[in-house]
Amino acid sequence: MNDQQVVLAATELVAGYVPEVNILDGCNLTVLAGEFVGIIGPNGAGKSTLLKAILGQCSVRSGAVHLGEKDITGHKAHELVALGVGYVPQNRNVFPSLTVRENLEMGCYLAPKRFPERFDYVTTLFPRLGQRAAQRAGALSGGERQMVAMGRALMMEPTVLLLDEPSAGLSPVLQDEVFVRCRTINTAGVAILMVEQNARRCLQVVHRAYVLDQGQNAYTGTGRELLADPNVIELYLGTLARSTGG
Repeated sequence: MNDQQVVLAATELVAGYVPEVNILDGCNLTVLAGEFVGIIGPNGAGKSTLLKAILGQCSVRSGAVHLGEKDITGHKAHELVALGVGYVPQNRNVFPSLTVRENLEMGCYLAPKRFPERFDYVTTLFPRLGQRAAQRAGALSGGERQMVAMGRALMMEPTVLLLDEPSAGLSPVLQDEVFVRCRTINTAGVAILMVEQNARRCLQVVHRAYVLDQGQNAYTGTGRELLADPNVIELYLGTLARSTGG
């Protein structure tokens, strides 16, 4: 993958929400075309803040974010959608009073003429969304709502999809289903950057991952390498990962 194009890069990011309090303290990451990259780490490590810094939702004090060759540091989320960035937030990620179809229409609001073509694409990827198209999103299961959120983020044909803890609050069975959907999206050609609380499962599905700790890169490597790294197991994965054997 080393000769592949860089689609997203964060360089030496220092960022936070409150003046003079930095959550990120020199963070780096790269996502290549077609890659599935994970971000794991303990609570408070800065995982979600890293996504928010990329999306212009917190103050970047130094460093830069690039989408391909373009400097997007500080750009707002709606601007990034038009540039090819999809985003699925952890909370409030569907419009519960709207139908599945209407939710997907909202994802295509910048290019409404593309809706039929993108609707076909997303419902081919996620057939259940086609079957549930007329149902209100609020009546769906947690796993189905997550599917709607992902589908909506794909409506503008992003080059990279940012996912903030997609398995949060779901049962283990539904978590597995979400990770399978992520692999499906990635196999279809969309690069993914995923922040995930379920570190062990994340490392099993991604190509590469970054371990953040106190706003800095603590470890990086392939998912397989990190699953087998004694330090990562001891500090971040615990006995659960040790018992799986990587």
